[in-house]
Amino acid sequence: MNEAIPVHRVTDFGTVKLMPDVDRARAWLLTVDGAPQSYVDLDDPAHLEFEYARRLGHVLDAVAEAGRALDVLHLGGGALTLPRYVAVTRPGSRQDVVEADRGLLELVAEHLPLPDGARIALHAADARDWLSAAPAGSADALVADVFGGSRVPAHLTSTEYAGEVARVLRADGVYLANLADGAPFAFLRSQLATFAAHFGELVLIAEPGVLRGRRFGNAVLVAAHRPLDAGALARRTAADAFPARVEHGAALRAFTGDARPVRDADAVPSPEPPEGAFGIG
Repeated sequence: MNEAIPVHRVTDFGTVKLMPDVDRARAWLLTVDGAPQSYVDLDDPAHLEFEYARRLGHVLDAVAEAGRALDVLHLGGGALTLPRYVAVTRPGSRQDVVEADRGLLELVAEHLPLPDGARIALHAADARDWLSAAPAGSADALVADVFGGSRVPAHLTSTEYAGEVARVLRADGVYLANLADGAPFAFLRSQLATFAAHFGELVLIAEPGVLRGRRFGNAVLVAAHRPLDAGALARRTAADAFPARVEHGAALRAFTGDARPVRDADAVPSPEPPEGAFGIG
């Protein structure tokens, strides 16, 4: 049984802390170098605390009919919040989680063990390297939530990377990425242009204040070769405890503007968040 005391450990890529939630008996907050990364309730894996995680969950709910098992590849592990969510909402799903920080994986496995029977395989590897070696057409959904500190690494932002994503996804597969940016959105626009070069359908989900440029924050990018039910996603996100806006079609193309796809040679990490943007309140 986990003791409700904080856990601190220096891992391969930073200082990791696990802090118990005083309001939920077996819930934990994971931070890396002070930045909140994951929240997990071991008694209720379907509970998604963070706003961006809830939006990723809404998309995963809409990828296929309710309860259908999926093959899901997660780039970025954290405390395995979304793999746990998929395991309980879509029993029988086969999931691979790729996390570069082996020490983080070991910490999570030790203190926040996965439930028996969860078909979740953990791999300590670089996300891009793993993706390049993954079989073509092997995933129904690919979730990218990779941050080096508080920034998305450059090698996971390029058109070459997007091409690998397109190769690994099945024809009806869906890509979901947690990104972060603020006005004037140079990074977010470049990501939209980059994935538009490989996918015919794009959706962007974010809190209205972020899209209006009022604050720096998370945005969920969704890409697919098939039409996505943006209306259904809009209803889900609008009814959430943390309402969000869904942009697609002409409005999203207007938001992207004249941004160009980014190649490996020119790729840069996502912008450094302003101080306090992702702090713990």
